[in-house]
Amino acid sequence: MKLFADLKILYHMALKPVRGKDHAARLESFYSGQADNYDDFRNRLLHGREQLWQALDTPQDGTWIDLGGGTGSNLEYFGDRLSTLEKIYLVDLSPSLLKIADQRIKAKGWSNVETVEADATRFQPPCGLVDVVTFSYSLTMIPDWFAAIEHSLSLLRPGGMIGVVDFYVSRKHPAPGNRRHGWFNRNFWPLWFGSDNVFPSADHIPFLHRHFKPLYFAESRGKVPYLPFLRAPYYCFVGQKHEKSA
Repeated sequence: MKLFADLKILYHMALKPVRGKDHAARLESFYSGQADNYDDFRNRLLHGREQLWQALDTPQDGTWIDLGGGTGSNLEYFGDRLSTLEKIYLVDLSPSLLKIADQRIKAKGWSNVETVEADATRFQPPCGLVDVVTFSYSLTMIPDWFAAIEHSLSLLRPGGMIGVVDFYVSRKHPAPGNRRHGWFNRNFWPLWFGSDNVFPSADHIPFLHRHFKPLYFAESRGKVPYLPFLRAPYYCFVGQKHEKSA
């Protein structure tokens, strides 16, 4: 049964044509046929999410926005900390994934979590400035990822935090102390993920470091289902909005 579910996921990831006139339609085209089995497969592919959530402080009675939050499975990493937040907005453009998130929220009894179908570069919470904004493997799927980061900066109160975990490739000549990927990794992973409209970038890490005060940063590699000899590079970043930022 698990193999059948995986084959269905792999079909949608590698073979099924992705259609749509805009980004939202293309996302729904990609996810609608695999939403029910999304979490199990991604748990084996998307590494570092719990690592990121543990590196982030949970502000008492704070407001948290998870941009590209999908099915809401990331919230389970909070444990008891989730109840200490006043509000969590789970924002995504895919109604199929948000439907799964709503089912999870109801089953878990999370009264402080709300799903919102919206663009990560435009969503405005009704409460004004927030304490935390996160991107968990969503930044590589946002065409204007730089606009998404800049928008998140505008949503954060001074001293607020951003957290990102995602695939990436290094620059050919990265900053001192950062990992340098060889020719194969810098070229293979963008090509491999690009078929799913996932675009690992060499510029995420420099852009984040430029806009936020780094509090935590780690680079690593994770296993890829059915590709036993390959490890996909990913990073975790936690940054703080400067106190004097507008």
